[in-house]
Amino acid sequence: MAEFMDGLKRTRYCGTLRGADAGKEVTVCGWAQRQRDLGGLIFIDLRDRTGIVQLAFDE
Repeated sequence: MAEFMDGLKRTRYCGTLRGADAGKEVTVCGWAQRQRDLGGLIFIDLRDRTGIVQLAFDE
């Protein structure tokens, strides 16, 4: 895993992201608090010490 994380640096904290950041590329770090698979659409709640952000992935 160290090789994967090499060179990655957090650019924002979860608690500082706002709607105006939609579509921008950011790097956040934290832990996956919850995952929901809705059949073709996956949601992950990523949490750090400042807050929580929802990630969405389509298969």
